[in-house]
Amino acid sequence: MGYAVYILASKRHGTLYIGVTNDIAKRLDEHERGIGSKFVRDYKVRMLVYVEIFDEPNDAIAREKQLKKWNRDWKIELIERERTRTGST
Repeated sequence: MGYAVYILASKRHGTLYIGVTNDIAKRLDEHERGIGSKFVRDYKVRMLVYVEIFDEPNDAIAREKQLKKWNRDWKIELIERERTRTGST
C-alpha cells in the first residue's frame, strides 16, 4: 500500500491539515470519528483534498515536513492543480 501524505480541508479554501500514514483508509476513518487529532476534531477538517503515495516512510515524512513549511497559497495551488489534473470538483 505504501505511505500516504495527505491534506484535509474543512471546506474549499478552508482550514487545512497535513498528515502522514501507512493506512489512509483507517486514518480517514479515525478523523471522521474524531479520534487521533484534536486539531481535525476541533476544526472539522475532514474533506480529503490531496494525497501523495510513497514507498518509503522516510520519504513520506520528509514530504509532510516540506508541505507543512509551505505558505498557504502554495498549498492551495498544489490542491487546485491536482483537482484540475484529475477533473475533481
